Amino acid sequence: MESSQILLKPLISEKSTGLKEAANKVAFFVHPAANKIQIQRAVEDIFGVTVTAVNIVNSKPRMKQKFGRAVGKISGYKKAYVSLAANDKIDFFEGV
Repeated sequence: MESSQILLKPLISEKSTGLKEAANKVAFFVHPAANKIQIQRAVEDIFGVTVTAVNIVNSKPRMKQKFGRAVGKISGYKKAYVSLAANDKIDFFEGV
């Protein structure tokens, strides 16, 4: 798998923004078949930073319910929280 196929998109939320500022961690949605080593290499190749740790969170698909009835399906996803070295950073919104 290529580096561009592993990282699907950055995760931009209040939690990920706080982690980025406080602990120098960034979050990505990643390919479901990717492992920690592939994610680390992809981030280092694409952004040119040093990765110190990778934590993965798997979310299983589940049924969406409304008034006790199943009305749809929420697809599963895989997130990766990537810790960067102290002197490295990734800016998603440059100039905004």
